Amino acid sequence: MASIQPLRDFIADMTRLAGEGLDEPDMLKKASPLMQQLLAKDEWLPSQFAEPNEKSYRQYLLHCDPLERFSLVSFVWGPGQQTPIHDHTVWGIIGVLRGSEVSQRYEWGEGLLHETGGLEVLESGAIDMVSPAIGDIHKVSNGLKSKPSVSLHLYGGNIGAINRHSFDASGATNTFRSGYSSDIVPNVWVS
Repeated sequence: MASIQPLRDFIADMTRLAGEGLDEPDMLKKASPLMQQLLAKDEWLPSQFAEPNEKSYRQYLLHCDPLERFSLVSFVWGPGQQTPIHDHTVWGIIGVLRGSEVSQRYEWGEGLLHETGGLEVLESGAIDMVSPAIGDIHKVSNGLKSKPSVSLHLYGGNIGAINRHSFDASGATNTFRSGYSSDIVPNVWVS
């Protein structure tokens, strides 16, 4: 296994950043280069946190700050897999580690959800941001038709424990907590 040092460095940098008490725009601005640096190489991600599942995408917790100021998750998308339309209720930075991810944004208007803009395709190394302030509702899918993709999602809280919302085509809302696909996290103190 390759060294997990890039993840350890990212966690240390994000912990320092979280301690600065930044507002959301400044946090997004300062955390984005850290995400870009983490995406620069992909061999650091242990294989058990990049395993797809035939039935559904996987959400593996890589780290949650002890004060729940941020969490980092690897999403693993099998061919054809997608999320429902959903929100986050906190800021987030999404980066593609392997493969491709496609996102369609939505916003409320006249009591209904409407698509905004076209499909956004993120290739390996690209990042995107979400938040209640800049747009927080989207649907995400694997951009590859025949193999898995892996993306990293950094959130301003413990995303698996936050009450969020999914929406159907009519805009009907369902409250949910996503949880995580595994009860283990990487040991960042090895190699």
